[in-house]
Amino acid sequence: MRENEPMVPDHGDPASASAPAPRPAVALTLTVAVLTYRRPAELARALPAILDQVRALGTDAQFAVSADVLVVDNDEAATARLVVDALDSPLLRYVVEPRPGIAAARNRALDETVGSDLLVFIDDDERPRTGWLSHLVRTWQVTRAAAVSGRVISEFDAGLDPWVAAGDFFRRRSMRTGTEIRVAAAGNLLLDLRQIRGLGLRFDSSLGLSGGEDTLFSRQLQHRAGRIVWCEESAATDFVPAARTTRRWVLRRAWSHGNTESVIDLHLAHSSFRRTLVRVNATVHGLARVAGGGGRYVLGLLTGSNRHQARGLRSVCRGTGMLAGAFGVVYEEYARTES
Repeated sequence: MRENEPMVPDHGDPASASAPAPRPAVALTLTVAVLTYRRPAELARALPAILDQVRALGTDAQFAVSADVLVVDNDEAATARLVVDALDSPLLRYVVEPRPGIAAARNRALDETVGSDLLVFIDDDERPRTGWLSHLVRTWQVTRAAAVSGRVISEFDAGLDPWVAAGDFFRRRSMRTGTEIRVAAAGNLLLDLRQIRGLGLRFDSSLGLSGGEDTLFSRQLQHRAGRIVWCEESAATDFVPAARTTRRWVLRRAWSHGNTESVIDLHLAHSSFRRTLVRVNATVHGLARVAGGGGRYVLGLLTGSNRHQARGLRSVCRGTGMLAGAFGVVYEEYARTES
């Protein structure tokens, strides 16, 4: 998940995204890719709802879209196969990508959709809400952007710790449809594959176990003049398990996000001089976060404010992650151990 994404959107003209879209003269092909790794229960919950929307899109004459679903199993033991076989749908394809890492799985989705015009990513622990897919496609038809990003709304298995709730860590972005943005997560994302291929973009495999591959991808897309727009009406529910709502998890994720921010900035710096500037910038901003967050945490202790304590400590963790990333430390949040 990507809570509290820090990028501030560039506000474009959202009005055009609400205009009616003409029916395409030639049918488009669209693939919804669901990446999974040893989460059969979550996949079994998500796939029927995704298939329902794919069927609805395929039979809606106003879109003229031929759609299917691709499950990319990143477990070489093929643990998701039983879930896919049980659905027995002609709209459903299944492949195993044995190379570990989410970047490898995303690139496999790109490779498996060479005949598709559009590719939509959705996570295996998400469930699309009504109109999720059609709204993504409609916004693309109107804007012809290289990517369209939709909303993700958190839903929790259990009540939140008051400290975590006070920090408001799971609030997601919300803005007007058609707004241009600078970065997007791939939990609910449509890609115009013609534009993506033309720009020569793929997901960086070096970030496969650390995360952030989608952030780097979208930043590279924007740097190569590809447009990313927001679709407010396209929403998916992210089911957040209790294990991901603890103080420890929230603070570790903050450290990871700070670390990834610096690592990605270094990836985008193409000379030793620019990399030095990135390290200086990350050091200055990291120290500022540590100092400011530490002060806010102390204020929270003195005033009894859970919000100041939570937000302050999160800022400290994010700052130390930025400092570590600036000097070559890469945290592999999704590293695997042999079971």
